[in-house]
Amino acid sequence: MDKKKIFITYGIPEIGIQLLLKKGFEVEVHSKEKLISKTELINKVRQVDAVITLLTDKIDREVIDAMQRCKIIANYAVGFNNIDIDYAKRKGIIVTNTPDVLTDSTADLTMALVLACLRRFNEGEKMMRSNKFKGWRPKLLLGYELKNKIFGIVGMGRIGFAVAKRAFAFGCKIVYYSNHRNDEAEKLFNAKRISLRTLMKNSDIISLHVPLTSKTKNLLNAELLSLIKPSSVLINTARGEVIDEKYLISLLKQKKIFAAGFDVYENEPNINPELLKLWNAVLLPHLGSATHEARNKMSELAAKNVIAVLSGKKPLTPVN
Repeated sequence: MDKKKIFITYGIPEIGIQLLLKKGFEVEVHSKEKLISKTELINKVRQVDAVITLLTDKIDREVIDAMQRCKIIANYAVGFNNIDIDYAKRKGIIVTNTPDVLTDSTADLTMALVLACLRRFNEGEKMMRSNKFKGWRPKLLLGYELKNKIFGIVGMGRIGFAVAKRAFAFGCKIVYYSNHRNDEAEKLFNAKRISLRTLMKNSDIISLHVPLTSKTKNLLNAELLSLIKPSSVLINTARGEVIDEKYLISLLKQKKIFAAGFDVYENEPNINPELLKLWNAVLLPHLGSATHEARNKMSELAAKNVIAVLSGKKPLTPVN
C-alpha cells in the first residue's frame, strides 16, 4: 500500500513533522525561505492526502478543485479566512485550525502593545538611538498608567478573556462587547457587557479580539472610530480588515487618539506607508503567536489533526 502523502506549504517547527513521519506518512515541505505561489500550490496538492497551510496561502475554489484525494486542510493558524471553508465542505474536505495554543502568547503581546503605547516606548527608543536624551525632565514623554483605566475588549473569546485577566491584574476596569455574554469574565473580573458604541466612547484602552468574517470586516468604521477619546489607545492583534485603517491613520495624524498598536494590517504584508511616519503608532510584524511554545504547539496540533482524519477519526479542531 502506498504511503499517505502530506504536503506542507512552508517549513513549520519539527515537532509536527516528526509526528507525521513516525506515523509512516510521506511528508514534503515546500520551503523554509519562500512562500509558495498559487501555481506551485495547485501542482503540489493534486495527489496528496492532506495539506498543512499557512494563513498566507489562499485556498480558493481553484486550489480546492485541484485536490483530487485530499481529506484535510490543516491551517497552521487560529484564523481560517484564507480558506473557502464552505466549498471545502462541499468537496468533502475537512478544514482545521490551531485555537487555544496561541491564546497566552497573543494576550501577552497585546499587553506589551498596550504598555508600549501608553508609555511612549517608540519615542523613547528614537530619542535614545538618535542620542537626543539630555537627562531627566519633569515632563519628558509623559504617558498614562494602566491602573483604574477602562479597558474595552471587543470580542470576549479565548484571547479576549486572557487579555481581560491580564488587564484586571493591572487594576483596570473591564468592559466588553461580544455576541455572547461571558459569565466567567463577569464573575472573575467584574466585566460588564456593553454596546460597541458605548465601549468606543468610554474606554481608555480598546483591544480587538474578533475573527475576520463578513460581519466583522470594517467593524470599527469611521463613525465608531470617531467616538474614541483623544487620550485613548487602540490595539489590534486580530485582523487588519476589522478596522477602517485609513481613518484610524487620520486620527493618529491629528492626535485625536493618543496612540495605536498594530500587529496586523489591512493589506498585510503591505503596510500603509503613512503608518511608518507616525511615532504614536507601534508597529509589529504579526508576532502574536511568535513564541517557541506557541509555534511548537501549533505545529503539533496541525499534525494531530492530520493524523486523526487520515486514521478515520474525528479532527481535534474542525472549523467546517
